[in-house]
Amino acid sequence: QLQLVESGGGLAQAGDSLRLSCAASGLTASSYAMGWFRDAPGKEREFVAAINWSDGNTYYTHSVRGRFTISRDNADNTVFLQMNNLKPEDTAIYYCQIDLDISTMVTRLVREYVYWGQGTQVTVSS
Repeated sequence: QLQLVESGGGLAQAGDSLRLSCAASGLTASSYAMGWFRDAPGKEREFVAAINWSDGNTYYTHSVRGRFTISRDNADNTVFLQMNNLKPEDTAIYYCQIDLDISTMVTRLVREYVYWGQGTQVTVSS
């Protein structure tokens, strides 16, 4: 049974950095992508970043490019999100997710995902 456990959120000031982690267990696929989504106040859940597990290719939503970096630890089935130069608009609950590949994750409707972890809160003050 798939389980995703996010951690690493917290309080930060604008310009600070945070590093999120997501530990995945119960994976059965040999090829997949993992990524991050976020729930900002008053907004729908949106895609943030994704990484292909096999080749490490990455993709970011425009608003975080150049500031966020997604990476993985294959041995531990853990995905990270290094968030630099944080902005107040990055305030959100961050969730990780798994899908077939990056393109599927970017285009799939959020409501199609059945399972989500508990998320981790990131709050950025100005």
